[in-house]
Amino acid sequence: MTAPDDPTAARLAESWVANADAWTAAVRDGAIPSRRAGTDAAIVAACADALPAPAGTPVLDLGCGEGWLARALALRAARVTGADGLAPLVEAPRAPDPASRYAVAGYDALVADDALLAGPFDLVALNFALLGDPVAPLLAACARRLAPGGRVVIQTVHPWAAAGDGAYADGWREETFAAFAIPFPMHMPWYFRTLAGWVEALAAAGLRLERLGEPVHPDTRRPLSLVLTALRR
Repeated sequence: MTAPDDPTAARLAESWVANADAWTAAVRDGAIPSRRAGTDAAIVAACADALPAPAGTPVLDLGCGEGWLARALALRAARVTGADGLAPLVEAPRAPDPASRYAVAGYDALVADDALLAGPFDLVALNFALLGDPVAPLLAACARRLAPGGRVVIQTVHPWAAAGDGAYADGWREETFAAFAIPFPMHMPWYFRTLAGWVEALAAAGLRLERLGEPVHPDTRRPLSLVLTALRR
């Protein structure tokens, strides 16, 4: 979800277009160290825990990007729909995964039209896919698409680790991709949220936090990410 009148949010959308090929290559080439260290395994495990029964379970992988999570969940027999706002990213997973469903669906469109990817879904997964502000309207749209007892699972940067030397306060930051093994054409603005900010966003969306996970790096024991599992209130 973006604010159209916010120039920073507009630049975030622009960066996704510019970096679409680099994102696909980074995922498929294993160029993101945190993924290798445990974030991939963490989101798959959280989604598996949230699914009432894997066989035929309808799942929405929102902000699916290259599609790796959709494929991982499909291997567990879930019936997965991958959706992303960018056509180049949605085209990428179709080649290795022709059997699954992928759709071009932007966040603003999902908020505005409940008939778009209406579901209902037993699980909506957002894996490092909430980078803008505000997020509560999109999370509310996800909640409206849940089947009874369904869950939203979010993986995002761990705010205590991502704060770095900056202030521990909600606000826009800049990703340079310096830690990645391949170049990205454009820096990416992203919206930093404190732990309280995430809890407040869930509450504003009509969701109740059920479980909070903090996967850690196997060597440094520093937090790799924050995993939030939420139910509709």
